[in-house]
Amino acid sequence: MQEIEPPVPSTTRLRRFLFGEPRNLEDRGLAHQIALVPLLAWIGLGADGLSSSAYGPEEAYRALGEHTYLAIPLALVVTLMVFTLCACYSKIIEHFPQGGGGYVVSTALLGSTPGAISGCALLVDYVLTVTVSIAAAGSAMFSLVPSEWQYLRIPVEIGLIAMLVSLNIRGVRESVIVLAPIFLVFIVTHVVAIVGAIAGHLPAFPATLQHCADGFRSGWATLGLAGLLNTFIFAFSMGGGTYTGIEAVSNGLSIMREPRVKTAKRTMLYIGISLSFVAAGLLACYLLWDVTTNEAHKTLNAVLFEAISRNIPGGEYLVIVTLASEAALLVVAAQTGFLDGPRVLANMALDSWVPRRFAALSERLTTQNGIVLMGLASLAALLYTGGNVQHLVVMYSINVFVTFSLSLFGMTKLTLRERKRTFAWVRELLLFMIGFALCAVVLAITVFEKFLFGGWVTLVVTGGLLGVCFLVRSHYQAVAKALRQLDTDLVRLPRSSASAPKVDKGKPTAAILVSDYNGLGIHTTLNIVKAFHSAFENFVFLSIGLVDTRQFKGQFEVDPLRKRTEEMLQKYVSLVNASGMPATFRYAVGTDAVDEAEKLCLALSEEFPRATFFAGKIIFRRERWFERWLHNHTAFMIQRRLQWAGQTMVILPVRVR
Repeated sequence: MQEIEPPVPSTTRLRRFLFGEPRNLEDRGLAHQIALVPLLAWIGLGADGLSSSAYGPEEAYRALGEHTYLAIPLALVVTLMVFTLCACYSKIIEHFPQGGGGYVVSTALLGSTPGAISGCALLVDYVLTVTVSIAAAGSAMFSLVPSEWQYLRIPVEIGLIAMLVSLNIRGVRESVIVLAPIFLVFIVTHVVAIVGAIAGHLPAFPATLQHCADGFRSGWATLGLAGLLNTFIFAFSMGGGTYTGIEAVSNGLSIMREPRVKTAKRTMLYIGISLSFVAAGLLACYLLWDVTTNEAHKTLNAVLFEAISRNIPGGEYLVIVTLASEAALLVVAAQTGFLDGPRVLANMALDSWVPRRFAALSERLTTQNGIVLMGLASLAALLYTGGNVQHLVVMYSINVFVTFSLSLFGMTKLTLRERKRTFAWVRELLLFMIGFALCAVVLAITVFEKFLFGGWVTLVVTGGLLGVCFLVRSHYQAVAKALRQLDTDLVRLPRSSASAPKVDKGKPTAAILVSDYNGLGIHTTLNIVKAFHSAFENFVFLSIGLVDTRQFKGQFEVDPLRKRTEEMLQKYVSLVNASGMPATFRYAVGTDAVDEAEKLCLALSEEFPRATFFAGKIIFRRERWFERWLHNHTAFMIQRRLQWAGQTMVILPVRVR
């Protein structure tokens, strides 16, 4: 069959210029091309945690106040927490090699409602990941410029969010490769700075330890054990953003190169080592160099690096490069929100918690709708807080511990349930129990400490989002119930394998667009026969095998989709043939139902010049505005395109109660 390529609209040409040409689903090497090796996964997914060194240790150290002698035990606890979480999530990756992170784990092990809570918590957390990373990047950049230039900070941060949206729509691997040099410069400069700072103070290290011991005794005498613990815990909670990003690997498992589990576990190891070294190292350096600042626009890291480089020839350039790499890495860290946030949205869309359009893929095989939503939400959060990092940090990190706690509690239950199936179950049980206990305690403390300082905003937004999710799901469940009512008629339909006349391409033809073999498609076909009697002598059934996040994991996942689509269409052909009428089918596979349907219909109009196109649309007695927004209205969009192309398309309403 000859296909006619319709003229490419100017908007499409612009989109492809900005974001790249469509991916070829027929390319057997496509999955290999877009997947991430461990190094790139470390850059794309690990940058979130590593970049938190720009604000996590600083906020923790500031929270200590005059009790800076607690910095060393705080650094040790941070290291312990990082490696505990990394070990737990490495085991989660083994048990859930398909990926999906906290949402999938909580749903599978605890049920749909805990899964929805985890998903909503993750979505808000990823929005804040983008916002706090960009805001901290702006703070780092503008630490290098005079105070009179500070008014440019917000516009620059808005531009950075727009840039990341554009890069991620273009493709995951492409965006990570662009940002890779930034990540590597950050690693080199910060490792050199931290090692140099500690090495330069080694002779004075015994004196520093004595100072800490004296400070601890003094604090014990004035505050008591309870007061010291309260100070320590408050500082630990304020630095909770340090641990965000550890769960990103399990969320982004689907974009990693095979063998995925091995790639993901290696990535977790890279993250654990680099994050613990930088975060704990900076806390130690703050103490050793007695870092303080009263300048609102200057970070502790800026003060530290200036002090380190003061006696080094060309040290001012080293400071500029180090802080610039820090700011740039924070931009890379925001990438994690764009990588994993849309994937959480897609998984929730497949389970009908959010509009199903968020499970769709663009022609570049990216979750474009989710990327745009993450960009808009992070922009709103940025404007709401004015880009104030301290305010954002208070709102940040609460939700990640919700997800940590739910996931590790679920894994604890799973390990107990399957204890007879593995010899290592005791070790795994202890790991998950310790991880859950730590995360639950940190969550409780973080909520308590941060609630009145702005943490309540995060909880309110997350609760509101959860409420919206339940409304969306209830609507989709009502639609599914209505469709099942239509499907009851299928059992009464005739079944026959008798041969029917062959189609005559020159005769009047009813071309019916269907999405599945269900009551909607059957009732549409029957309505055509009833309304138009013998006006049509051929029936052609058309369908688009839609590639979304459920199907696409590479070429070999697309082939079964083709087979299912053919089998579904053959059922329609057999149904019509059983009535003695000729019928055939045509289909296409792609990521955009409207584009593919338009091309398929125009090609069919050349093959069947007397074709009239039909589609069914469910109608309800009462339909509210937000319910209309939950559906794509694909039939109307196809109709509009075909009408402009000179083809007739009729949409037949199918009534349900």
